[in-house]
Formats: sequence, structure tokens, C-alpha cells
Amino acid sequence: MIGPLSISLRDRPPMQRGPAGLGFLSSWLNVGISILAAAFLLWLLVLFGKWAFWDSAWSDAGADPCGGASGACWAVIGARYRLILFGLYPYEEQWRSLVACLVVVAMVAASCVPRLWRAKWLIGIWISGFTVFIVLMQGGVFGLSEVTTERWGGLSLTLFIYTATIIIGMPLSVLLAIMRCSDDRVLRFLAGVVVDFIRSIPLLAVVFGAAIFAPFVLPGWLNTDNVYRVILGFALFFAAYQSTILQAGIQSVGLGQGEAARALGLTPSQGWWLVILPQAFRKALPATINQLVSTFKDTSVLVIVGLFELMASAKVAIQTGKWSDYYIEVYVFVALIYFAVSYSLTRYGAYLEARMRVGQD
Repeated sequence: MIGPLSISLRDRPPMQRGPAGLGFLSSWLNVGISILAAAFLLWLLVLFGKWAFWDSAWSDAGADPCGGASGACWAVIGARYRLILFGLYPYEEQWRSLVACLVVVAMVAASCVPRLWRAKWLIGIWISGFTVFIVLMQGGVFGLSEVTTERWGGLSLTLFIYTATIIIGMPLSVLLAIMRCSDDRVLRFLAGVVVDFIRSIPLLAVVFGAAIFAPFVLPGWLNTDNVYRVILGFALFFAAYQSTILQAGIQSVGLGQGEAARALGLTPSQGWWLVILPQAFRKALPATINQLVSTFKDTSVLVIVGLFELMASAKVAIQTGKWSDYYIEVYVFVALIYFAVSYSLTRYGAYLEARMRVGQD
């Protein structure tokens, strides 16, 4: 006892708990609300099933695309999927865009295998993967016809911009986080100015500035293709937010970790890379996965600078008179693609959390 208001844990009344997972049946009111909610959800499910499956049309009926079907017209996907997935890429060369997408997916999947988590392996996988992607998409070598970036589009362009953003932005975010946690006031001030300035600007402004404004202020030798300028702007925006997440992870690591690293004879850089940063990444993993998912969904804003990414391709696919009334089906199809990628990232993040929790308190 440490004073008159102290209460021993032994004297505390036990916590009253109902059956696990049965809180919605704890009273007649909760039972009624649960029944109404279940009935409403079932009604919505039946309506969606009727629209998406029972009353839908799956084949093109000619002048009348879906033969007057009262439900969804999925024939628009079969007729316009090439435009949605590959954009303005030449029709006879779209196999290259498909293979390039598979290369990016294989590259990311290989990077998720724990046995390959070695610097030389990961660097080799990403360099070789991006080289194959650019060779396939750009062409001009090995007998492939050249296709300029203005004609890249659809899912392949979205995946390329996303992966390139992460590859450039993640190391930059680590550098900014280390600078913000540095004892050097100048480095800490410079990193803080960069991060706070970028975070105070909307993503649309950053992308617009990189694509439209940058060519007017940069010297000619620094002016790259529009796609690469947008990637650099997008990566800088990602790095600003991710560095804040990593900074919180670094600050949550106890000071004794750095002191222990020095006591073991590690240099300051070795202490950072071998002791502090691995723990910081582990602590910041949930927020990092959330940032990765948000960044993938944010690629849809690139339509404002004329890039023919997935959402822009979907918009063009329904601008013909025959299919203009079936925009819901097209956007549902695109939403499923975004969901598949985002859900995969989320589940992989849950797997990493469970793996890194092994042996931890």
C-alpha cells in the first residue's frame, strides 16, 4: 500500500465477461438489432447477386450489347479488357506488356521470400527485374519495336510506377529518418525542412509540379521523360511520410541498444544498420504496410498529368457510344484489381508481423 487511495490488485473485483464472440446476443435489444442487421446484409447480398450474376449478361449481342439484360453487362469487360489493362500500347505488341506485368509480380513475389532476404540477392532481383521490364516495354533492342513511354498504360504502367516509387522512396525515407534523429543540428534541420515542406503539399500538387512545372525550371540535361519525373516526385512524397513512420520506430528503440552496439565495438554505421534500423522497421511495420497500400491506391491520381494508368484506361474504355452506359461494371472490375493487390499486401504484412513476433515478448 502506497497511500490511502492505493488498491491492491488482490482486492480488485474480477472482471465480468460474457461468452467470447457472443456480445451481440447479450440482451434482447442486441438480439433484435443483430437480426435486423443480418437481414439487411442478406437483402443487400441478394440484390448484388441478382445484379451481378442471375440477371447479368456475359456476351456481346451486337447492336444491343447485352441483349436488354436487367443486371450487369460483363460483356464490356471481355470487349474492352485489353484497353483497360494495356492502355494505348500497340495491339500487336501487348504480349510484351503482359509479360512485363508478370515480371514485376514475380520480382515482388521473390522479394517476399525470407530465404532471399540478403542484400546481394534482393539487389540482383530488382535490377534484373526492372531491366527486363524496361526492355520489354521500351523495346528498340533484340528485334523488339520501340514503344515510347507516351504509349505505356494500364496495369503495367501502374505497377511500374508503384514499384519504382517504393524502390527509390524507401532508401530515401531511411536516410531522412536517420538525419532527423541525428545529433547534428544542421542535418536534423535540413531533413525536417524537406519532410515538413513536402508533407504540407497535397500529392496532386507534387505530381503536377513534377510533370508540368519541373521542365521549366530544370536545365535541359536534367529534364527526363514525363514518366520518370512523376516517379521521382511520387517517390519524394512517399519518402516524406515513410520517414516520419521510421522516425517513430527509431525513437521507440531504447537508448541502451545504441550503447550496447558501441560496447560491442560496432561503428556508428554498423550500429544503425545491424541493431537500430532492424528493430525500428519491426516496430513500424503495421504503419509501413498501411503506407504501402495507400501509395498503391494513390497511383490513380496520376491521370491528372496525362499518364494512362489503370484508372485512366478504364475511363477511356467506356467513352465509346456502345459501352458508355456500362461504366459501373468497368469500375467494379478495376476495383477488384486494386482490392487484390491491396489485400495481398495487407495479408503479407500480417504474415511478417506474425513471423517477427516469434521469440519476442
